Amino acid sequence: MKSRIIASLAAAGLVLMTATGCNMVTTQATTFEYTASDGVNLPRLADGGLEVRNALVVADRDGAEGNLVAVLANTSADAQTLSVDWGTGDASFDVPAGETVSLGSNEEPYLISDLDVLPGSTISMFFQPGDAEAVELEVPVLDNCLTEYADLAPNDPADNAEACAPVETVDESH
Repeated sequence: MKSRIIASLAAAGLVLMTATGCNMVTTQATTFEYTASDGVNLPRLADGGLEVRNALVVADRDGAEGNLVAVLANTSADAQTLSVDWGTGDASFDVPAGETVSLGSNEEPYLISDLDVLPGSTISMFFQPGDAEAVELEVPVLDNCLTEYADLAPNDPADNAEACAPVETVDESH
């Protein structure tokens, strides 16, 4: 009789451990840092105070040109220069000490006239804050179909009217 009670308690304990122990070995998604935006981030490097936030390119429909849009934040006490290099060109941006430069907001976005990358893909860009080693990021290339990007592309949003029109589906089940 005692052995049945002990076996029942052991089985109940095993079921309880199995049902509640899943989180003991499963990683929690909320512990991973990620970019909660359309762009990509370059966190502040150990030896500098310059960060790149939400970097993306808003391109025209054929991907010939695009505007680099990003927030450049300098948390250091010294002015910093960010060098950006991609396959067909390069640019540099000066960020005053303790200030933020927002390409596409408080500053004009940077026009990449030789982009040659279609919206929906990425472009490899190398970001070099100050004298630090350059870091490669895959920067997303978007079009200006979304209202928040309508004024950030190098072309008039009206030029994309056909490309941005929603696709109508035909319900043939009737």
